[in-house]
Amino acid sequence: MAAVVEEITFEAFKGRNYVEGVGRRKRAVARVRLYAGGSGIFIVNNKPARDYFAREQDLYHLFEPLRLTGMEGKLDVTVKVEGGGLTGQAGAIRLGLARALVLLDSSLRPLLKQHGMLTRDPREKERKKPGLRSARKAPQSPKR
Repeated sequence: MAAVVEEITFEAFKGRNYVEGVGRRKRAVARVRLYAGGSGIFIVNNKPARDYFAREQDLYHLFEPLRLTGMEGKLDVTVKVEGGGLTGQAGAIRLGLARALVLLDSSLRPLLKQHGMLTRDPREKERKKPGLRSARKAPQSPKR
């Protein structure tokens, strides 16, 4: 018989001291909070991270700053993320997590910067222009 896992929400962390970092990627915005002295709990929008992100690739991307700095399992993390798709949200959380880790311990900055985790990815969707079908695709011109 499977053990019943108690639902963990943001309410369980009320009153604890935290460090916050904001990350953005495409249209996604993530507010990441790190709680020192935790047991490795990672909550995204009131769900465990492994339930929220189904793709293994997104999970790998998500935990990369913790794995790189050796903080995996030592901190509790709560995230509120909105906008964009799941991959964009994972990228936003990764940046917010890296920024929060730097606020927690400034000696981690060179390591995270070297691996490109403190750089915001500036690529956004280009707007559609008038007279065109999409951002750059023009309608087909008549042949004769």
